[in-house]
Amino acid sequence: MDYKKAGVDIEAGYKSVELMKQFVKGTMRPEVMGGIGGFSGAFSAAAFKGMEHPVLLSGTDGVGTKLKLAFLMDKHDTVGIDCVAMCVNDVACAGGEPLFFLDYIACGKNVPEKIATIVSGVAEGCKQSGAALIGGETAEMPGFYPVDEYDLAGFAVGVVDEKDLIDGRELAAGDVLIGMASSGVHSNGFSLVRRVFEKEMTAEGLRTYHEELGATLGETLLAPTKIYVRALKSVKETGIRIHACSHITGGGFYENVPRMLKEGMRAVIKKDSYPVPPIFGLLKKKGQIEETIMYNTFNMGIGMVAAVAAAEADKAMEAMRAAGETPYVIGLIEAGEKGVELC
Repeated sequence: MDYKKAGVDIEAGYKSVELMKQFVKGTMRPEVMGGIGGFSGAFSAAAFKGMEHPVLLSGTDGVGTKLKLAFLMDKHDTVGIDCVAMCVNDVACAGGEPLFFLDYIACGKNVPEKIATIVSGVAEGCKQSGAALIGGETAEMPGFYPVDEYDLAGFAVGVVDEKDLIDGRELAAGDVLIGMASSGVHSNGFSLVRRVFEKEMTAEGLRTYHEELGATLGETLLAPTKIYVRALKSVKETGIRIHACSHITGGGFYENVPRMLKEGMRAVIKKDSYPVPPIFGLLKKKGQIEETIMYNTFNMGIGMVAAVAAAEADKAMEAMRAAGETPYVIGLIEAGEKGVELC
């Protein structure tokens, strides 16, 4: 008896590392110290040497049951982007610059080519956010995961000068809420999505073209989560102060928008102020889901909300467009009991 006969192939692990190195190298930053494959990732503090009071920020998350669609479609090159996005968007929400990222892949069987494909997506997400992929772990766990399935999670560390921290304290009545368009469902609510499309959860069903979506169901649902790091950085570089920010993830508008508010401030959002992607209309109709539940589960077409002074809204949106995002004025801040109103 040996480890391979027990279900863990050490040689496959070595091969996975070799295959993924080409993707990891493309994410390196000058502050990264040492090579790939050490016991820990080293990152120089030179990245924030010039800050008055550097504050480290962190975010950790996974891709959730969206992975089930990747398994069905045998498409693994974009879920890594989702994993990075879920972490770095939270860091950027606080005004931070993502510095480095680590991933964790647990699988039933280590197929090196598949693992390398997953990591290629992680590397792409890191490049989009400017973070270095400095480490990770691939755990082969036979008997715990089915041989053709895996889980993916990650951890990001960023930094911000304390004076640039976005924490809602500067929020004021009259501030404008700018929403940046999502790419679709992103990486939240997929347990409900899969229940609604239960009959379509096959390789054939997901590859069926839907006229109202302008794509197959699988392409629409697997569209990777948007990474808003560059857009928020672009706004900052114009000198505009973002007063508060919210990453619209699990819990939709009702849970996430109040997290950006301070006491005595309420957010008023107009639902007709931007186009809602057709996938949400299809979900609502097919699943007979109440509108309140839709806005309490999904991002409904808005992945990030930023509050700025009304006089600076146009300039902020211009900076977001320059970074490749599509912004909309979706509401405003009013004095009142802390919470969000959708009208």
